[in-house]
Amino acid sequence: MLTNYIKIAWRNLRKQQGFAFINIFGLAIGLACCMLIMLYVLDELSFDRYNANADRIYRIQSDIKFGGNDMHFATTPDPLGPTLKKDYPQVEQFVRLHQRGTWLVKKTGETTNLREGDVVFADSTVFDVFTLPFVAGDAKRALTQPNTVVISKSAAKRHFGNQNALGQTLVFANTENYRVTGIMRDMPRNAHFRTDFFVTMLSDKYPWGQWLSNNHHTYIRLKAGRSGAPADPAVFSQNFGAVIEKYVGPQLLQMVGTTMEQFRKSNNQMNFWLIPLTDIHLRSKQQIELAPNGDIQYVYIFSAVALFILIIACINFMNLATARSSNRAKEVGVRKVMGSERQQLVGQFMTESILTTVLAMALAIGIVAVALPGFNSIAAKEISLLQLVSPSLLPIIIILPIVVGLLAGSYPAFFLSSFQPISVLKGRINMSFRTVSLRSGLVVFQFMMSVVLIIGTIIVYRQLTYIQTTSVGFNRDHVLTVNDLYAVGKQAETFKQEVLRLPGVVSGSLSGYLPTPSDRNDNVFFPEGQTNMNKGVSMQNWGVDYDYVKTLGIQLVAGRNFSQQFGSDSSGILLNEVAVKILGFKDPIGKRIWGFNDAEGKTRKTYTVVGVVKNFHYESLRRNIGALALVLSANAGAASFRVISTNLPVLMQQIEAKWKALAPGQPFSFKFMDDSFDEMYRAEQRIGTIALTFAGLAILIACLGLFGLAAFIAEQRTKEIGVRKVLGASVPSLIGLLSRDFLKLVLIAIVIASPIAWYAMNNWLKDFAYKIDIEWWMFALAGLLAVGIALLTVSFQSVKAALMNPVKSLRSE
Repeated sequence: MLTNYIKIAWRNLRKQQGFAFINIFGLAIGLACCMLIMLYVLDELSFDRYNANADRIYRIQSDIKFGGNDMHFATTPDPLGPTLKKDYPQVEQFVRLHQRGTWLVKKTGETTNLREGDVVFADSTVFDVFTLPFVAGDAKRALTQPNTVVISKSAAKRHFGNQNALGQTLVFANTENYRVTGIMRDMPRNAHFRTDFFVTMLSDKYPWGQWLSNNHHTYIRLKAGRSGAPADPAVFSQNFGAVIEKYVGPQLLQMVGTTMEQFRKSNNQMNFWLIPLTDIHLRSKQQIELAPNGDIQYVYIFSAVALFILIIACINFMNLATARSSNRAKEVGVRKVMGSERQQLVGQFMTESILTTVLAMALAIGIVAVALPGFNSIAAKEISLLQLVSPSLLPIIIILPIVVGLLAGSYPAFFLSSFQPISVLKGRINMSFRTVSLRSGLVVFQFMMSVVLIIGTIIVYRQLTYIQTTSVGFNRDHVLTVNDLYAVGKQAETFKQEVLRLPGVVSGSLSGYLPTPSDRNDNVFFPEGQTNMNKGVSMQNWGVDYDYVKTLGIQLVAGRNFSQQFGSDSSGILLNEVAVKILGFKDPIGKRIWGFNDAEGKTRKTYTVVGVVKNFHYESLRRNIGALALVLSANAGAASFRVISTNLPVLMQQIEAKWKALAPGQPFSFKFMDDSFDEMYRAEQRIGTIALTFAGLAILIACLGLFGLAAFIAEQRTKEIGVRKVLGASVPSLIGLLSRDFLKLVLIAIVIASPIAWYAMNNWLKDFAYKIDIEWWMFALAGLLAVGIALLTVSFQSVKAALMNPVKSLRSE
C-alpha cells in the first residue's frame, strides 16, 4: 500500500511540475532558514561547554556604585581568588587572568617580530580549571616558574615552524625572554575568550594586594556536593559580604579613612556575585570582558524567527494545496465511487505531503551548503555543514521533514478527502465560511510576521545609522592610529615629529588612551581638603600629551588646553562636563583636586583644573558618558595623527617608512579611528544584516502563500468574473474586485503587527543609553512595503482572471 502511495504521489508531482516546484521551493527556503538559524543558535548555546567541569566553574563579577558612577565589571580585586581558596573549603580551585592585549613576539635570534593579540597572564592553575589539553609539556608545572609561557599549537607553528617549540625562548616586546614550557591545543572557537599565549602570572609586574582595584578576571571551581551535584552558587555568594567586611574594609579605611559602614551610608555599594561559566557568553553584560560577548536576546529572537518562517512555509503548503482543490476534486470523487475509504485518501495525500517535504529537505540542505560560507561571514561564525550530521542535530534533520509534512499536509488531506463524490462529479464544491476564514487567517498570520520583521529591520538600521552619524563630541574622521609604540623605545617623540613633517599630516599626539576600544584607567578624585566619600568622584584618568585635544578635535568649553608655555601644567588637569557636575564646581577653573598617585594609595597628587572639555563618548553609546580626567603623561602606547591627503596610499607608505627607519623588523600596525569606533557596533551590524536577510526570505515565502490563495480565489470566482464581464464590467474594476480582499487581509496584518513590533524593538533599544525614537513613519513605511508586495503578488492572478474570455468560463453553464 505504501509503495502504491509513493508511486501515485510521484506521478502527481511530475504531472503538476509548476505547482510542485512552488511547493518544494517554498518549503526548501523555509527549511533552509530554519537549519541555518538552528546551527547559529546551537553554536551560541555551546560556548564553554567543552570544559569537563563546566557546571561547577563560575566567574566572579563586581558591581560597584561610587562617586557618581554605577559600574559593573567582569573583573575583581587580585587577592579575591586566593583568599576564597584559603578561607572557604567549598572552593576547590581558582584561577586569575590578567589581559595583556597585544604584544610583539619573536623567536630568539630573529630580528622581525610578529604582532600577537590577546596575550593573557594566568595563574598556573589555569589548566586545572579549564580543559585545555597539552600536546607537549606538563600542564601542572608549566607556569609555576617566572618567565615561562604556554603557547598554542598554531602559535608554535607560526614562530618555530616544524621545530620542537618546547624549551625554546620567545622574546616579548624586544626586551623580555620567556621559555616555552608547554604547547596546548588551539582553544575551541566556542570559548568566551581565546588566546594563543598564557604567560605566567609570576612575571606580571602588578602591585599585588589591591582590594580596591578591579583588574583581574577571577574564576572558581566549586566542589561537588555529596550527591555529586554542583554546589549551590547562591548559597556560596552569601559569603561575599563577610569577605568585603574583612578585607576590603580595612584597605578602604587605610586609604581614605572611611569605614565600610560609612561607605554604604554615603549611598555607595560594592558587591561580588557569581555567573556560571556557560552563561558568560550570552548573559554577561559587564564591562571589561576578555572578548565581545553574544546576547541571549538574539538567540530568542532568531529561534522565534526560525519557527515563524517554518510555520509560514507550512501555511503556504496548505494554501497552495487547497488552491488546487478543484483540480483534485474529481479524482477524489472517482476514488470514492470506486470504493476508496477516507482514511486511504488521507494516507495518499499525507504521503504526497511527506514526499514533497523530503524533496524540499534535500533541496534545503543544498541551499544551506551554498549559503553557509556567506552566513558564516555575516555572523562571524565558523559553522561547518558536517554539524548537521552531529549526534544532536541528525535526529532532528531526519524527523523534521516528516513532522513538517504531517503538519503541512494534515489540513489539505482532511479537507480534500471530505469531498462528497456526487457533488464533486457534478462540479459543485462548497467552501464553508470556516474554511475560507481559516485560510484568510493563515495569510494574516504570514504577513503579520513579515511586517514585524520589516519594522524590526527598519529600526535596527535606523539605530545603526544614528550611531554612525551622531556627534560623539570629537572628530574621529581622518585620524590614523599607529599601535605598539613601545617598539620604537625612547624614540616615540622622534617618530611623532618625523611624521608631522610629512605633507598631509595636520597634527599628532602620543597617548595610551583613546575614545575607541582600548585600555582604561580609573581613579578616585576629591576636592582639595576633602576625604569624605560623599565628595569623591570615580572617573577615567587618562595620560595624554599637549596635542591630544587638538588632534582628536575635542572641544573646550572653559579654560584652556595644556600648553608648554606653562610649566605648572605638569600638575594641571582637564575635566569633562560630567566630572565638573559631580564635583559640584560652579566655576571649576583654578580649583584643586587630589587623587591617588599609586595603586596602593600610599601617595597622593594634587591637580589644578586648567580647562573643561565638552562631554564626548569614549565608550559605546549603550552607556552614559562618565566622568573623565586628562592629565599630562609621557607614557604612550599609540600615536594618533590627523591626516588630510588626496593620495592616502602614498602618505601611508611614507609613514610606514618613518616607522621602519626607527623600528626595523617591527610590524607596522595601524587603524583609522572611525573603523575602531565602528567595531564597537559590529555585533549590531551583523544582526541587522541577518535580520534583513531573513525578513526578505520570510516575505518571499509569504508571497508564495498569497500567490496560492490568489489562485484559489480566482479559480473559485471564474464564472462570477465571466458574468460580470458579459454585463459590462471593465478589466480594472475586476482587478480591483479581486485585489480588495487581499488588501484587507494585509491591512489587518499591519494593524496586529505594529504593537508587537513596537514592544519588541522598544525592549531592544533599552540596551542603548543613546537611541532613536520609534516614529510613526517606520510603521507606515513597513505597511506600504507590505501592501506593495502583496499587490505585486496578486496582480498576476487578478489580471489573468480579468482578461479571461467569458465564453470560456461560462460554456459549462
